Amino acid sequence: MSRSRWYAPLTALLGGLAAGVAHPPFGMIVGLLGYSLILLRLETIQGARPLRAAFGLGWLSGLGYFGVSTWWIGEPFLVDSRTYGWMAPFAIVLMGGGLALFWGAAGAAYRALRPRSAWKPLVFAGVFAAAEWLRGHVLTGFPWNLVGESWRAGSAPSQAAALVGAYGLTWITLAIASAPATLMLPVRRLAQAGLMIAAGVALTALYAGGAGRLAAAARPIYAKDTPVIRVVQADIDQKEKWRADNLNAVFSDYERLTRRPGKARPDIVIWPEGALPAVIDDLILDPGWSRRLRDVVAPGQTLLMGANRAEVRDGRYRYYNTLIAFRRDPGALRVSGFYDKHRLVPFGEYMPLGDFARAIGFRSLVHMEDDFTAGPRPQPLSAPGLPAVQPLICYEALFPGFGAGAGPRPAWILNVSNDAWFGRTSGPWQHLNIASYRAIEQGLPIVRATPTGVSAVIDAQGRVMPGKQLGLGAFGVIDARLPAPAAPTPYSRWGDWGFAGLLLASALAWLAGRRRRPRAAEAAADRTLGMT
Repeated sequence: MSRSRWYAPLTALLGGLAAGVAHPPFGMIVGLLGYSLILLRLETIQGARPLRAAFGLGWLSGLGYFGVSTWWIGEPFLVDSRTYGWMAPFAIVLMGGGLALFWGAAGAAYRALRPRSAWKPLVFAGVFAAAEWLRGHVLTGFPWNLVGESWRAGSAPSQAAALVGAYGLTWITLAIASAPATLMLPVRRLAQAGLMIAAGVALTALYAGGAGRLAAAARPIYAKDTPVIRVVQADIDQKEKWRADNLNAVFSDYERLTRRPGKARPDIVIWPEGALPAVIDDLILDPGWSRRLRDVVAPGQTLLMGANRAEVRDGRYRYYNTLIAFRRDPGALRVSGFYDKHRLVPFGEYMPLGDFARAIGFRSLVHMEDDFTAGPRPQPLSAPGLPAVQPLICYEALFPGFGAGAGPRPAWILNVSNDAWFGRTSGPWQHLNIASYRAIEQGLPIVRATPTGVSAVIDAQGRVMPGKQLGLGAFGVIDARLPAPAAPTPYSRWGDWGFAGLLLASALAWLAGRRRRPRAAEAAADRTLGMT
């Protein structure tokens, strides 16, 4: 008796939901078995249009996965709920459904390739990992919660990112997690046993190899001239920040925290992305505000501030999302360097449909009268009193390898972000985990500064340093010595070539399966399984 029509779509959706809750902050790593369920559904499709069915099942799996991963996208529309609240449900559905198209295409591609050998998990891993790579590159890309980032950053399995990056770890995770599906498929017993043993060995290697890397750096290492940094988190609610009369109150909070006494005077003070509700040029040119900015920084101290800045080019204003380095000399505060954000957020920092967005009032969400302008390709920022740093502003920290190889190796990574847009949802915690993978990939410590959380100091193995984290809604500072970088990682030298090698392994597994003709017994079992 055939099952009801809803069974396959429902189980595909559940597979995606299970895979989604494997990510932090949920951390239900057993949810990775959802990939076995997805593979099983794709293998047992019957009917006249298997590719269409595979696309639909893959899309439903993605809808479950991205529904868990990106539901927080509705939160920015609730900042001004009277005006934009009605858009929130549409944003959640469009974001989840749009990203799920990549999984739908992967489902159809897997079904079209469908190998006859026992190497089905390798082909499945190759197809879906390629889809994740495309998700991180098509239309500027949005690699939020890559499959390989399911492991908590700083854990033993996450250390494999130092070798093959987050995309390579995505392939490894998919191959291991989908292997149990073969126990339910018409695959020879000996092949099933061999595949499960291989998956077990690979999982053991993930944990053992990662544990070895962590043991080698059991304690934070500091250079002799390590500066003391202070991360300022003023807990400025996004709903209050942009009120015209709140600039003084916002500045006063940052000023008070910057001057708070500590065990040692900070050498570097960090304020988050867009810390002040103003264009920084206006404050610098105003004598009163210029003095306040000068006085908040002690002589010999550096202030790294996320700010909106403007300049006139070709007769019109251009706006930039910028990290500015201020240095206090004995008599004045000087701009010692700056980094303009290179990878802008579609519909957040620039509008692909700008005229339409202005007509419906959507542009005011970014509080700028025009689009931001992208800066040049990222390079480390060097300035007096500042160890060379690679800034990553907001969602630039989502991209594996972003900014790597653009110049001399920096000593650390700085991720300033305005996660206040996402309220007290899972979004800021996910962002912390994702950004921490950039530390593992490059072997560099990373510092995160956000206005409402989660701010943290993270070592070169992706671990939050004990006591060096401010959670959601916390008002305070983190004072810490900057951890030393680790040795350059294989990924920092070779980039995604390791990932390319894993995709090649998937291609070879598919070729091996294509040459093999199914035995009559397996073909009959295949048909039977598809009917049940």
